Amino acid sequence: MAAPTNTWISTSGAGIGNREDLSDVIYMISPTETPFLSGIGKTKATNTLHEWTTDVLDAAANNAQLEGDDAVAVPTLPGTRVANRTQISRKVVRLSGTQQAMKSAGNLYTMAKQMSKQMAALKRDMEWGLMQNTTRVDTGNRQSRGLEGWIASNNSLGAGGGAPNPGSNAAPTDGTQRAFTEALLKTTLQSIWNNGGKPDTIMVGGTQKQAFSTFTAGFTQMGNADDSKLVATVDVYVSDFGTLKVVPNRFQRARTAFVLEMEKWAVAYLRSFDTVDLAKTGDSDAKQVVVEYTLEARNEASSGAVRDLT
Repeated sequence: MAAPTNTWISTSGAGIGNREDLSDVIYMISPTETPFLSGIGKTKATNTLHEWTTDVLDAAANNAQLEGDDAVAVPTLPGTRVANRTQISRKVVRLSGTQQAMKSAGNLYTMAKQMSKQMAALKRDMEWGLMQNTTRVDTGNRQSRGLEGWIASNNSLGAGGGAPNPGSNAAPTDGTQRAFTEALLKTTLQSIWNNGGKPDTIMVGGTQKQAFSTFTAGFTQMGNADDSKLVATVDVYVSDFGTLKVVPNRFQRARTAFVLEMEKWAVAYLRSFDTVDLAKTGDSDAKQVVVEYTLEARNEASSGAVRDLT
């Protein structure tokens, strides 16, 4: 049935004169969680080459001494000096004077809104860099060695895979991929324990998180037949060597599952987050947020990695 003659409807004249309906709410789906960066410690760097020392006790032995004997000093074990290089990360926003004078939906194109957005993006960049298979770069675009390149002592590797060597700045070698199994995890946990580590966190990508949720830890899950909930996830794993949180991380490589003692890792800041006004050269304004940091592996043997996963 048609509208009566000469009735002006919303589409008459192609809608000329009708105000647009643009919500002031801005919807963003991009994830902002940074579980590794947020979960580890923070410390201060004072040079672009950040160095620290790791140490161990001498091997345990049957310490039986002769009565009345002279006290003999035990050999002093030297610590190991290790280092990582700081890297500079930044985000820059530049807005024209005209754009800043105009009213935008949700004030999206204001300097404050854009700088807040880029701060979140910068933290994501840091999380990505901290988790990657990167080596230390000392000159030019300096680069920090990422987590993948630090864990040398406790690794489960696919055929042909190789552990990293932080001392020679060698990255791990990818091997033949295989399925993530509980047996692989248990072997890595035992290796960490044998080396003195006390891991508290298992960090995995989405694929390995789903694989992990099928692990049973030797038990059969029981449920109430009257309960309408289906529990298909595992967020805490009680192992023979302690209880660990299971944390998904969108920014790590899907082929690696990390088993971490979080307090043995830290971000060392040479320059913490700083917002800087850039020189005005015309009819626009520019700001940058900049940070200079590196990853400090306080003792990599405290953690482990199950690598080369499908």
